[in-house]
Amino acid sequence: MKKLTFAFMTTALMACGGAKDNAPTIEDFNYQVDKFADVEILRYRVPDFEQLTLKQKEMIYYLTQAALEGRDILYDQNHKNNLTIRRTLEAVYENYKGDRNSEEFAALTTYLKQVWMGNGIHHHYSEEKFTPAFSKAFFESAVAQTDARLLPLLENETAAQLVARIAPVIFDPTLYPKRTNQEPGMDLILTSANNYYEGVTQAEVENFYAKMKDPNDNTPVSYGLNSKLVKENGQLVEKTYKVGGMYSAALERIVGWLEKAAAVAENDKQREVIEKLIAFNRDGDLKTFDEYAIKWVQDVESQIDFINGFTETYGDPLGMKASWESLINFKNIEATKRTQIISDNAQWFEDHSPISPEFKKEKVKGVSAKVITAAMLGGDCYPSTPIGVNLPNSNWIRRDYGSKSVTIENITEAYDQASLGSGFAEEFMWSQVELDRAKQYGSLTNNLHTDLHECLGHGSGKLLPGVDPDALRAYGSPVEEARADLFGLYYMGDEKAVELGLLPDAEAYKAAYYQYIMNGLMTQLTRIQPGKNIEQAHMRNRQLIASWVYEKGKADKVVELKKRDGETFVVVNDYEKLRGLFGELLTEIQRIKSTGDYEAAKTMVETYAVKVNQEIHTEVLDRYKKLNLAPYRGFVNPVYTLVTDKNGKVTDVKISYDENFVDQHLRYSKEYSVLPNYN
Repeated sequence: MKKLTFAFMTTALMACGGAKDNAPTIEDFNYQVDKFADVEILRYRVPDFEQLTLKQKEMIYYLTQAALEGRDILYDQNHKNNLTIRRTLEAVYENYKGDRNSEEFAALTTYLKQVWMGNGIHHHYSEEKFTPAFSKAFFESAVAQTDARLLPLLENETAAQLVARIAPVIFDPTLYPKRTNQEPGMDLILTSANNYYEGVTQAEVENFYAKMKDPNDNTPVSYGLNSKLVKENGQLVEKTYKVGGMYSAALERIVGWLEKAAAVAENDKQREVIEKLIAFNRDGDLKTFDEYAIKWVQDVESQIDFINGFTETYGDPLGMKASWESLINFKNIEATKRTQIISDNAQWFEDHSPISPEFKKEKVKGVSAKVITAAMLGGDCYPSTPIGVNLPNSNWIRRDYGSKSVTIENITEAYDQASLGSGFAEEFMWSQVELDRAKQYGSLTNNLHTDLHECLGHGSGKLLPGVDPDALRAYGSPVEEARADLFGLYYMGDEKAVELGLLPDAEAYKAAYYQYIMNGLMTQLTRIQPGKNIEQAHMRNRQLIASWVYEKGKADKVVELKKRDGETFVVVNDYEKLRGLFGELLTEIQRIKSTGDYEAAKTMVETYAVKVNQEIHTEVLDRYKKLNLAPYRGFVNPVYTLVTDKNGKVTDVKISYDENFVDQHLRYSKEYSVLPNYN
């Protein structure tokens, strides 16, 4: 369960230790790489990589290769035409013989970059299909002059037939308009463009998996997690992702790199984790996946850790099928002291939560948290990435074995460094008081909120016996993210945060509260197109919380929207009462989650999380446009090179930061692309 960051939320420098040896320092590191459409591309440092042992470096190298091998799986999951379209665009881009300075070619280049950023033809965040600024005629001409041997043609297909097949997908705005549709009253499967289902309706999907579930099973598998559901000869069939099954070519290569990583594992427990993941990739059995997840969550001693596989379910409108992702990382030992304090006090936080006692865990098990340094991003963590992760998602594994939570500090560092001097805070914050708080406490409180959200928020509370984990259906993700955010917000304002040394004083939490409400009511709207509603789960969560406390606190003017010189600002008048409102909402959200109250979830989300105040939206977009900022940010990965002696023995692993966005994606498409065009 991930918490995504906004590129503009942090406004102050983080306290970062100096890099060692040849690693670039904050002062000499070039974070900005590229800018196009609504996106800015950044680099991230990997501090202290040089301080790892040779064996650890070698393991990270093998894991990074496994991370990159799954790239095409995600493209295909996002839409069945993605691989064909991306490969066609790349062939044109690299081999176009016409005027490469023309507006049409520039527009095609921008579109290709958008496809890379979105891992397909839909926006990575809004999930709406990109609109090309180049003409269909130009596209036809550009493909026609490209060597046919470089195009992703079907057997006996011509370039003209290829264009006829994919041009409607690119240019027709009514065809596959949304990757994941969340609009109530519609068939969410038929109206979503993702490739998790084919030829089936929402009702058929729900009935298919409902028949599998045993209400008396206290340790259920995550039904449907690693498969595509299709209809063949009138029968519903799961096409399982595994070696020898769907996505086999990529999974075979992933297994090969994982085997190399297992051979240089730090310890036996870590080796067993990798071997169990290999076994799951081979058999596709969800019981094997649970065995892997249990071993993974119990490995808390290894410095190196990783995610690799079918993990998060945000891309499925029913929240069941998982996208492929990878995150390779190692522990930031000094910064982890902060999260260790949180982990050590997990039971205190659970016991003092404002939720009803019947929904609290009597004994919090296995909560581990750490601050990590990302070494490689892959799949659904690339180019856009979370700043925090809490896994596994299985409720019973979390209940019986606990969970792992991480805050990715070198990613938040990159966001912070790239945001310096942007003018965003000055434009939208009410007064110098809020600005000063943000500068003094902003990075600290943002990191702490992520820690609390991931470590305690997602791991808190419990389902009542017999409640289906999927009971909230399409509303499950925003409700769960709201629950974790509220937990973090509530406790940031508790004196316990100061007592434990998590915050320096009783004033600091106000920085997080103000930024959260400003973001939820106003500034996150920079990511929404005019006239559109909010559909992304994390954005729904933030507006739900901000709108609910704004409405419930109106009588006491806890939060106000004030005008100054014709512009709207968020004003928080009573931070103590605001904390009380966070507690009230957390109590209700936990009740909804614990009891599986679908109707209450639907009412909560549709009332507070979806509709956009169009007047404020227009104003925010106009003010934001003046700043010439990109509302979204993505990353390029560092490049790792294995160094060997004349006998093939590994002697070192070098890291470099020189590759740009275009060259990286073109290289990835050449080196890590083995899937057929259609799966």
